[in-house]
Amino acid sequence: MQILVLYGSPHADGHTARLLHAFLEPFDGAPVDFVDAYAEQIAPCTACGYCKKKEGCSNPDFDRIDAYIRRADLLVVASPVYNLTFPAPLKAMVDRTQRYFEARFSLGKKPPIEKPKHAVLLAACGSGDGAEIMERQLKMIFSVMNTRLLHTVVWSGTDRATEREAADALERAKGAALAIKREMCYDKT
Repeated sequence: MQILVLYGSPHADGHTARLLHAFLEPFDGAPVDFVDAYAEQIAPCTACGYCKKKEGCSNPDFDRIDAYIRRADLLVVASPVYNLTFPAPLKAMVDRTQRYFEARFSLGKKPPIEKPKHAVLLAACGSGDGAEIMERQLKMIFSVMNTRLLHTVVWSGTDRATEREAADALERAKGAALAIKREMCYDKT
């Protein structure tokens, strides 16, 4: 199983990282491509219209990520919630998936990504709001990417999280991973 992580936090050891580590634990040994949205500095979509006429994008900075997406079996979007949605660097990446909508609806490629995949959203929310909006955005994007969002794990209230709440969120992340492994028939036991 090839896993792709799209990581949207500026912190390598914060709440989002803890959720991600708990989720990945059951996949020990599986190959993981890790894309740090802050390090990548992907340019935002400019609606230039290139992808309406030709598959791809006029800006090649997303092409490596596109290759990761195409080979992945499991797509993990791990992100804090900023103003009810993704942080700007990850949102730029999300917007650049417009190339798949245009491949489908302007160029008629059905599906624009041939290999089916599963996905999970791991979201850390300071106040508890926003993950629903992120989930809706991903479902819309995934609808043309041959991808099915299987689980959303939200660690809500991280601004004042107790250890018990943290343990619960991390256990839910691990549980989602185990359920996905079962669903994808990956469990080696």
